[in-house]
Amino acid sequence: MSDHERGGTDGGGRRVRVLLADDEHLIRGALAALLALENDLLVVAEAASGPEALAMARAHRPDVAVLDLQMPGKDGVAVATELRAGLPACATMIVTGHGRPGHLKRALAAGVRGFVPKTVSAQRLAEIIRTVHAGNRYVDPELAADAISAGDSPLTAREAELLELAADGAPIAEIAARAALAPGTVRNYLSSAAAKLSAENRHAAVRVARERGWL
Repeated sequence: MSDHERGGTDGGGRRVRVLLADDEHLIRGALAALLALENDLLVVAEAASGPEALAMARAHRPDVAVLDLQMPGKDGVAVATELRAGLPACATMIVTGHGRPGHLKRALAAGVRGFVPKTVSAQRLAEIIRTVHAGNRYVDPELAADAISAGDSPLTAREAELLELAADGAPIAEIAARAALAPGTVRNYLSSAAAKLSAENRHAAVRVARERGWL
């Protein structure tokens, strides 16, 4: 998107360079158009997947990356984690339609500075982008309250990892190969996770953990 020489940035501060990543093209396009009306913001790149978001961030070096939580390839938190390591000057925000508690905790652990629902207005989002760019943090109050009330996940990091690998219905042998573990070890971890979640099997455990925001 070109840098319109419009508004109050001439002679003033440099515009805040923004990357938008969302796999819903209509939403992303509408948001880009609305943010373009803000004189101090400039959308320098757009992406429709996690890997594309990383590539665009490396190519355009935005000040703020606005990331959809659920994207193909890598989710927003995974992208934020990689950007924190590889492009630390880029602040990250997560925009989500699924504000589950575990997602917020993962995002904060990954250094995400903004966590907002998709119901936020474009004008409010622009304000939050400025807040994040200034080095501050913004977490939607309702999402924060939900995270506090939900409590911590009972799953260990390994149990959560294996449940994620089981989420697409992969057989034990495939999960074991991907995790570099013995099949019997994988069964033990998945059984433990299912027991902690009072689920009858690993598929039900995945569902319960996702509903509670622990995956």
